[in-house]
Amino acid sequence: MVLSKTSSESDVSVHSTFASRYVRASLPRFEMPENSIPKEAAYQIINDELMLDGNPRLNLASFVTTWMEPECDKLMMSSINKNYVDMDEYPVTTELQNRCVNIIARLFNAPLKEEETAIGVGTVGSSEAIMLAGLAFKRNWQNKRKAEGKPYDKPNIVTGANVQVCWEKFANYFEVELKEVKLREGYYVMDPMKAVEMVDENTICVAAILGSTLNGEFEDVKLLNDLLIEKNKQTGWDTPIHVDAASGGFIAPFIYPELEWDFRLPLVKSINVSGHKYGLVYAGIGWVIWRTKQDLPEELIFHINYLGADQPTFTLNFSKGSSQVIAQYYQLIRLGYEGYRNVMENCRENAIVLRKGLEKTGRFNIVSKDEGVPLVAFSLKDNNLHNEFEVSETLRRFGWIVPAYTMPADAQHVTVLRVVIREDFSRTLAERLVFDIVKVLHELDTLPARLSAKMEEVGEENLVIKNNGKKTEIEVQREVTDFWKKFVLARKAAVC
Repeated sequence: MVLSKTSSESDVSVHSTFASRYVRASLPRFEMPENSIPKEAAYQIINDELMLDGNPRLNLASFVTTWMEPECDKLMMSSINKNYVDMDEYPVTTELQNRCVNIIARLFNAPLKEEETAIGVGTVGSSEAIMLAGLAFKRNWQNKRKAEGKPYDKPNIVTGANVQVCWEKFANYFEVELKEVKLREGYYVMDPMKAVEMVDENTICVAAILGSTLNGEFEDVKLLNDLLIEKNKQTGWDTPIHVDAASGGFIAPFIYPELEWDFRLPLVKSINVSGHKYGLVYAGIGWVIWRTKQDLPEELIFHINYLGADQPTFTLNFSKGSSQVIAQYYQLIRLGYEGYRNVMENCRENAIVLRKGLEKTGRFNIVSKDEGVPLVAFSLKDNNLHNEFEVSETLRRFGWIVPAYTMPADAQHVTVLRVVIREDFSRTLAERLVFDIVKVLHELDTLPARLSAKMEEVGEENLVIKNNGKKTEIEVQREVTDFWKKFVLARKAAVC
């Protein structure tokens, strides 16, 4: 589904200079061509257009893995034609998926006996994993309410306002009320005390984030667990916890092993993690693990036999490639604890290098925390003349993709830049990025305040005037943020 405007609305044809030796006629842009073209021409046409994409290695907005070892690339290419769902035809691939589930479950301290099999499934990412976990919570809650003869038509889920958009999708698609704990300036994660206060008899679970998308911070799952245990005792409810460990699930076990956030806490019933983030696999793999078999209702599992044998399936989609599952198993056995620990420690150290470099400029406030996902979120100390959106846009001239965004409610007036440190982001790149940011700041400092002229175009009638005709500092900051947010979004294409 295309949600954006096309990049070129004036021309309905695709032209390619190099492909002209094979094809003289232009190709229609939005219709299938009438005739075939040589494979060389098709390749060249597409390759030429793709050159204008950004460099994935310099895309510092993304948590998703952009580099893997050549040996793993070979494994992925050799299995790219295998359909993951054909378990009877590809039993070894199925076995590798089961091994991954059991390895990850034990990594998260699932209460398993030595020979006991873990309960979990591979997904196309954490979004699907969260949908599945949410459905399990909703069905368990409904079944309990039905057995008690109580209404079961108004389920809700408690999260922080900092959750990823997939939680909003789950609530919308599956008709669950989303109760969000608002943020505040200086505190950009869910407050456990406020979250527990919002819990009622219709709450199917409380979702905690291990690694906020906004600033990488780990939420205090242990405190949430302890507070919720007390509330459950007082009320007679049994409200559980889900941990969205999309980013932090492959970080905490290796560099924060003493941190209690996983199945060591009794109310944590399920955990999702993205294999394609710090699991170090290319995009397209996530995992969801349940504490026990009882936490995943049997009625949600479908059984099919038209592919050759009885096969249980609990997914939102059906067919998908096997490559990412195989790549995940490769990384788990190739790196082991030692390898993952080395990678995560290196990412953390490079994040420290970047943070210290930014602090030395004297121009930024650091919003991210020392403990969490290895990223650096920062904001300008003074954005009266130029703001974070301008810094982000200007950095693109140097090849860097560094996002600028506003915080959720009630901290919308705070704007930050964020750099995600992945395995392939070296210390040299960190130092170079600081150097380029300093150049951008110097360049912006020599320019007039472009925003002032733009804001005058808006007109006085659109401005909020207080204090004897003067705008307050917070009003000015919000107007600046709103303008640049609209300006940047208007220049970006959004394709779904």
